Amino acid sequence: MSLTRPLQSVFSAGDGLIDRVLCVVGAVLCSQLPEFIQQYLQRLGGHIDEARRQLGQFREVAEKSGLTFDQLVAKSQGSSEPSVAGLGQLMHATVIRVESLSAADAAIRGASIFGRPFVFLRHVDLSIARATWGVFKPAVPTTVEGVMYAALGMLLIMALYHGAVRYPVRRAWRRRCERRSTAGGDPPPSSVAPRGDGNPGAGGAAGPAGSV
Repeated sequence: MSLTRPLQSVFSAGDGLIDRVLCVVGAVLCSQLPEFIQQYLQRLGGHIDEARRQLGQFREVAEKSGLTFDQLVAKSQGSSEPSVAGLGQLMHATVIRVESLSAADAAIRGASIFGRPFVFLRHVDLSIARATWGVFKPAVPTTVEGVMYAALGMLLIMALYHGAVRYPVRRAWRRRCERRSTAGGDPPPSSVAPRGDGNPGAGGAAGPAGSV
């Protein structure tokens, strides 16, 4: 026990430092998730604006040609000229992209605080996400959402550390100390018979020798 008590004191002091460090790490990491989604939405909005601008140009061409936009798309797609047919496919793809990105933007913005990451994963555009990550700048959480995610990160990382690391290590250490204590426990009884047990047959009379 004289050896384990100093070690336990060291471990206890180290646990306090580790807990503080892990709380900071968990808070910083988790608070960046809503920040990344926010920067993603900003870039997503830029893509939507660009796609709508391109779609508006196509509509202007249709109007100047005396056609509706749908008629222009159908006529272009049915053309035997490959370049014109390709233009029709581009206009159709632009419509689909505007609708898809707009729906994703509305779904992510309308999601609840803790449901937003899951909605984000369902609607994420990987090319936009990679571009966002390439210029992502971590930020200190100043919104309610950021603070809540920071607190959640602290709870998660502490639960992971204490449940998957600290508790198993302490349990293994305790078992090791118990095995060592059992192996070096009470010494075995001595094989030498005790003296002066009061048995006259074992060593004669115990009294002092008589004088002559």
